[in-house]
Amino acid sequence: MTAWGDFNDAEPLPEDSASELPGAGQIALDQLPGAQQSTPEADGPIAPDIEQIAAFLDVVFGYCDGLIPVRGFVDQGQGLDTKPHNIWVPADRHAAASLSAYATWAAREGSAVYVIPGTVAEQGQARAEHVLQMQTVVVDLDAGDITAKLAHLVHHLGGPTMLVESGGRTAEGAAKLHAWWRLTEPAEGDDLARLCALRGKIAEKVGGDLHFRSAHQPIRVPGTVHQKHGVQRRVIIREHRPRVEVELPDFAAAVAAMPTMPGLEAPAAHGANRPGLDAVLTTPVREGAQDGWTRFQGASAAIGHFVRQVHEGRLTPDQGWEAICGYNAACLRPPWPLDRLKAEADAIWALHVDRNGPPLLRSDAAPPSAVPTHTLGALLDDTSPMPDDLIGPRLLTPGGMLVLGGAPKVGKSDFLISLLVHAAAGAPFLRFTAPRPLRVFYLQAEIQYHYLRERLQQLRLDRAVVARARDTLVVTPKLRMLLDEHGVPLVAAAIRQAFPDAPPDVICIDPIRNLFDGGPGGEGENDNAAMLFFLQSRVEALRDQVAPEAGIILAHHTKKLSKQHVKDDPFLSLSGASALRGFYTSGMILFRPDEEETPRELHVELRNGPGLNPLLIDKRGGAWVELDRKGERIVRRDLGARLDAERSRRHDVILQIIAQEAREGRVFTGGAFAAQFENTHGLGGNDTIARRINVLANKGYIKFLRAAPEHGIPASKSSKGYLLVQDMLFATGEETVDPETGEITPTLVRLLPSHFQSDTNSAVLPVENPEVWVLNDPEVEA
Repeated sequence: MTAWGDFNDAEPLPEDSASELPGAGQIALDQLPGAQQSTPEADGPIAPDIEQIAAFLDVVFGYCDGLIPVRGFVDQGQGLDTKPHNIWVPADRHAAASLSAYATWAAREGSAVYVIPGTVAEQGQARAEHVLQMQTVVVDLDAGDITAKLAHLVHHLGGPTMLVESGGRTAEGAAKLHAWWRLTEPAEGDDLARLCALRGKIAEKVGGDLHFRSAHQPIRVPGTVHQKHGVQRRVIIREHRPRVEVELPDFAAAVAAMPTMPGLEAPAAHGANRPGLDAVLTTPVREGAQDGWTRFQGASAAIGHFVRQVHEGRLTPDQGWEAICGYNAACLRPPWPLDRLKAEADAIWALHVDRNGPPLLRSDAAPPSAVPTHTLGALLDDTSPMPDDLIGPRLLTPGGMLVLGGAPKVGKSDFLISLLVHAAAGAPFLRFTAPRPLRVFYLQAEIQYHYLRERLQQLRLDRAVVARARDTLVVTPKLRMLLDEHGVPLVAAAIRQAFPDAPPDVICIDPIRNLFDGGPGGEGENDNAAMLFFLQSRVEALRDQVAPEAGIILAHHTKKLSKQHVKDDPFLSLSGASALRGFYTSGMILFRPDEEETPRELHVELRNGPGLNPLLIDKRGGAWVELDRKGERIVRRDLGARLDAERSRRHDVILQIIAQEAREGRVFTGGAFAAQFENTHGLGGNDTIARRINVLANKGYIKFLRAAPEHGIPASKSSKGYLLVQDMLFATGEETVDPETGEITPTLVRLLPSHFQSDTNSAVLPVENPEVWVLNDPEVEA
């Protein structure tokens, strides 16, 4: 049977025929020695050939833009059971180096390297409808008289641009070939469909592989290693004519005029001789297309049949999977590995849902006989103790959910890590307390391992807190996964392994966006139904599997709103669907009221307790602290900020002028300085300058020197002395000659203070140690 039709509406996927993607247990034809084996078997490991890879990429992708889908599949017969590995390589001048590095890895892992010979727009795309450009026509000669077929093609279509030996052998021992003709420009749109039809027509007329009717059919890459059944051969370019190019219309006319090879039957119409469903579900099918259909075709039809039954609610998901596994065990000879079977079933399910809408899933379990209810009297009479908060006051309760929201770079993850460390130690953090050391599992998907450990090591935490939390806080490095039907069991297993003796008290997920799975429909976090699906069927399902009474903490991003909107209702700023706010038991929003200032506001919303006033917090000295709101301006904040900035500017200017004048050999008392620099440098009048000097002296930025006769500074007549700043240098009037260069420079000496002004009563007191400069500025000390 040369034509095949699926029993569902899924895209035709590659089958496990001799020239296709590797399945398990291919017939060992390529182990047979024979004539025309131009690629000998290797005695030792074969390294990929970057020059051949580069030549191949030039022929197949040299004119294309976009990404090249690369596929790695373990070659059959090696006793390896490794999942496929996919990457996307930009079609640019670095493509050969990138693909060669991947091929080197694949050779070590026993994997073959395939590409889809067309480019796509985005990573993750690999279906036929995703292919945007192709610049070659290819035919795969994988059976029969290869020499005669090639001669027929060359006679009617001309010599190909490139002829590749794929590494496989026919039953007669001949090398299997890929013949490539390069077009003068990439085919797109309707021309792309025309090109694929040409590939199918050529295969029909010479007995080539008919799967190349599909744009997404992958093919081996020359220069890589063919390793079926443990026999290594390099996929090689036998002939390369880089100047040979064809016009698509002319080549299509030549293909139309080319007769079918003598001895070949005319191909059946697509979909003809379709076997009945009963035959597919009951007839054993062997590998290598030995029967009327291949294992892939049979599995695809059976999976499609059971997928439709699950989608329509006639079978539960578990029953559908059990039926698929039963078909695999009964009819596929040998059966597929379960991971491959699951991957194919998931792909067909996703496509079926995409085309037919949400499923009507049948529940695996019978509905509960009764919904729990309580009378008013029973609730009023129940005076049993309330359960202890996991993090009080009522921030995280047993079985509750806390959502922490914040804009990127506001310090959300840093704040969360500090909260979790203190919870794991049973220590208070800001106003929040844990009654005992909690077992915390932190599932995070943002920070890679090395930067995670760096951030943890930079936290300024009490040693006793760290000691208690060392083993009770378990953190994952950045994960590249979704919390979907595959991810939930994996995370559950990791949690059980991390806490084998007792379940965790807290499960933290950071952030929602990187792990979000909206269900079979594939909607994003902005869809309310998808958000509820994620919270109920993923997050709560994970908790139910490992610790039903555990508290959940979710980190989430916020929308780009104005500061005023955030202040008016902070929790409306949570990104995504509004269903999230109606689901959690408590929420926290961290935001910075003024982008030019470091303090943040922390707003807390509690469903199970009284509200908390917003906290003003900041990170000082590596630790989060709560700031006193009493010193915060209530009115005319912008004017106050400008005045603060002006005072700070004058502060800096006064200190700079004192230091600069000293380098020129001049020192001043306070009164003389105010008189000298009145209304200059934007400092204001005499009294304004004098007041600023007095403030700076009280804070310790300015100290005093009564006399320094050894440097030509006479005794001061002022009660305080001359003004000094830290590390001030004074020009004595003498000169210094550099013995090497002869350069003459003024002699500078460092002046040390003899007195300072007390910050409590402004009295001028002797300095105890002139070498130690002490400041009394609370802002600097903080």
